[in-house]
Amino acid sequence: MQHHIEWDNTFFKEVQANFERVGRQMHLDENILLRLRVPEKALMVSIPFRRDNGKVEVVTGYRVQHNDTLGPYKGGLRYNPHVNMGEVSALAMMMTWKSAIVGLPLGGAKGGVAIDPHPLSRQELQRVTRRFTIEILNFIGPDSDIPAPDMGTNEQVMAWIMDTYSQQKGHAIPGVVTGKPIDIGGSLGRREAPGRGVVYAIISAAEKIKMKLDSKIRVAIQGYGQVGGAAAKKMEKIGCKVIAVSDHTCALYNPNGLKFDSLSAYLAQNKVLKGYPEGECITNEELLEIDCDVLIPAAIERVIHKDNAKKLKCRILAEGANGPTTNEADQIIRERGDIFVIPDILANAGGVVVSYFEWVQDLQNLFWKEKEINHRLWEMMSDAFEKVYLTAQKEKVDMRTAALMTAIRKVSTAMLTRGLYP
Repeated sequence: MQHHIEWDNTFFKEVQANFERVGRQMHLDENILLRLRVPEKALMVSIPFRRDNGKVEVVTGYRVQHNDTLGPYKGGLRYNPHVNMGEVSALAMMMTWKSAIVGLPLGGAKGGVAIDPHPLSRQELQRVTRRFTIEILNFIGPDSDIPAPDMGTNEQVMAWIMDTYSQQKGHAIPGVVTGKPIDIGGSLGRREAPGRGVVYAIISAAEKIKMKLDSKIRVAIQGYGQVGGAAAKKMEKIGCKVIAVSDHTCALYNPNGLKFDSLSAYLAQNKVLKGYPEGECITNEELLEIDCDVLIPAAIERVIHKDNAKKLKCRILAEGANGPTTNEADQIIRERGDIFVIPDILANAGGVVVSYFEWVQDLQNLFWKEKEINHRLWEMMSDAFEKVYLTAQKEKVDMRTAALMTAIRKVSTAMLTRGLYP
């Protein structure tokens, strides 16, 4: 197969290799295998923007569209200095699988800007975002490609994209992005959706392995951002004990449990977990190896690797982040056979499910109550879990392979039905 320098990236190669492994295992049509192993379109743009001191800086932006057989492209937008074409392509492919697993009429895309948003002023962040939107204007739209927030972006960034896009088109188009503030067409329950979805998947998994989710269940969460925070809140609500959480400054451990409200109050005041008085400070590496029942990696990719996969001490591994486990580590965990893995494309699909709900509400100009949204999310997540679990049983494969099989089958059936143009 030909080798593309643009996708010469470890993360992309792993996602691609995983797809190829499962595709061959299920005897996928060779033409479809070739088509799906690379994105359909990839856009790379230069973004000049003015700093507050008057100086102009130029950063690079990306938008990658992997597949739109089932419907418009959909996927997050991250602001991070390490963003590159390979990473964005890997995440775009994962978005295709994610939408297919939960049965959404959407395809997979991802975008990013190679910039650290933290030192930027609000004005600088706004200028970068608006200029990026102009550069990708003809690439996105409510019927073609719908961005959403990801690492380093938030509701405000989505509001600026929506406004810039609408200004160019001459009227308000809320459906161009999801994850917007409620007052301009955002959806209730969207912010908590990825974390809540992770917990819904954990509830389904616990039932399968006869694990009673009560106060004896110890939960460790790596990455206490939007996903990790929402997961902690929901795990505490169903009666489990969150014993460890972390961010980029420190990991906190307290065997008696860390309280969500107290952590939130501390974070609101100090912005970081470091210095929180009711927990012992350990490293992020130590957190992953802690003795717990449920481990939720909810930060960045590739944190569980061949060196620590043997040392995991959890019964359920629920991947809140995208690609937190390397292929080598996955192999080790499979051979161990004592950890129930809920793979990322299933575990964290709650975000795209409620993004889809937001998009539908925007297109209809009809909004739903939060209770209805959470109920529909639960239905879609538990149905998807059941489908993947049954595939795993029937094909005698692990959950990650089963999740990919479910997604690939759905996309390839649609591709074969539509045929090849011209």
